[in-house]
Amino acid sequence: MGLGGCIILIGVGAILTFATNWDMQGVNLDLVGVILMIVGLIGVATFSSIARRRRVVMPPSAPVVEEEPHHHHRGGYTDGYGG
Repeated sequence: MGLGGCIILIGVGAILTFATNWDMQGVNLDLVGVILMIVGLIGVATFSSIARRRRVVMPPSAPVVEEEPHHHHRGGYTDGYGG
C-alpha cells in the first residue's frame, strides 16, 4: 500500500466518522472510521520513514576544482583602473 492508499484510508475513515449518520445493527461506523484513520496514519508514518531511508546521497561524479582568480598588476593599479 503506497502513500495514496494511506490517504484514501484516512479520507474514507473521516467520512465514516464525521459525515455519515447511518445506523447498522452490530457495526459501529464511527469506530470503523476511527480505525481506518489510525491505520492510514500509521501507513503514512511507515511510508515516510521507509522513503527517507531509501534516499541515497550520490557524491559528485568528478571533484570540483575551483581556481583562484589571477590578479595582474600593471603599474600599481588593479582591476583595470588606469590602464
